[in-house]
Amino acid sequence: MAILTLTLIILATQFMNLCHGAGIATYWGQHGDEGTLAAACATGNYQYINIAFLNVFGSGRIPQLNLSGHCNTSIHGSCRWIGDDIVACQKKGIQVLLSLGGGVGTYSLSSPADARQVADYLWDNFLGGTSNSRPFGNAILDGIDFHIKLGSGKNYDTLAKLLSTRSSAQQTVYLSAAPHCPFPDTHLSESIKTGVFDYVWVQFFNNPSCQYDTGNSTNLVHFWDKWSTANAGLIFLGLPAAVDAATSGGYIPVDVVITEVLPEIREGPKFGGVMVWSRYYDEGYGAAIKGGLDGGDGGDHVSNIGIAIILN
Repeated sequence: MAILTLTLIILATQFMNLCHGAGIATYWGQHGDEGTLAAACATGNYQYINIAFLNVFGSGRIPQLNLSGHCNTSIHGSCRWIGDDIVACQKKGIQVLLSLGGGVGTYSLSSPADARQVADYLWDNFLGGTSNSRPFGNAILDGIDFHIKLGSGKNYDTLAKLLSTRSSAQQTVYLSAAPHCPFPDTHLSESIKTGVFDYVWVQFFNNPSCQYDTGNSTNLVHFWDKWSTANAGLIFLGLPAAVDAATSGGYIPVDVVITEVLPEIREGPKFGGVMVWSRYYDEGYGAAIKGGLDGGDGGDHVSNIGIAIILN
């Protein structure tokens, strides 16, 4: 009986390691006609949603959100309804993070002291602190996403470490990063080296040297293997949800993702799932990949092994 019990414990551990809840992440906020945040969460497709973007901050600038028509970020209180949506998403078990940066904006961190000021601002206005100017009201976001594409990568490592120290028994501050697939990433390599990032959604698009090319996933898998060594929690495969979502290529038909790409990368201990860019372009792409993750060959294979051992 003891041997059988031990066998079942080992089996359960192996099952959990292989099926650790791989999920779908996306970005919301860059298209006014993509629907509400609550509607995105109601689809049941996503475990993580990044609100994009806080694209003005640092170096003495007054921080500004750019939510592309969802609300007038220049008018105090006009975005508070998003706070209600954030809470609704969190009640469904979805983590909602604020994304810093983006491809358009004015942002930088001039010094470690500047990074501390930005960290304090983020804590007081979006996380567990208090401020009269909280854009989303009393909603407390789950963490901060680093989507740094402009300027240098200096002092973002300091910002990440400062934010990580805000985690407590009452609130975990999750950190994520969205590097491009060339390894290491120009803007985020030093930040990721800190080891404080829970999720890294690597963008395998708009980068011909490391993205999928028609019928050929060799470069993608090669760079995935490099990223799997990153000092971070879970690594996600970042893909465009439609051809139009990536001006320089990288779109992969969903059947190819499920049957050819995922089997090459999903068995690693750091595989977290897939990030799809973005909610606006995601018209069934994320749902189809979620189905592949939930019912993929890896999961079925482990389940069948479990039945065989229990019956024997």
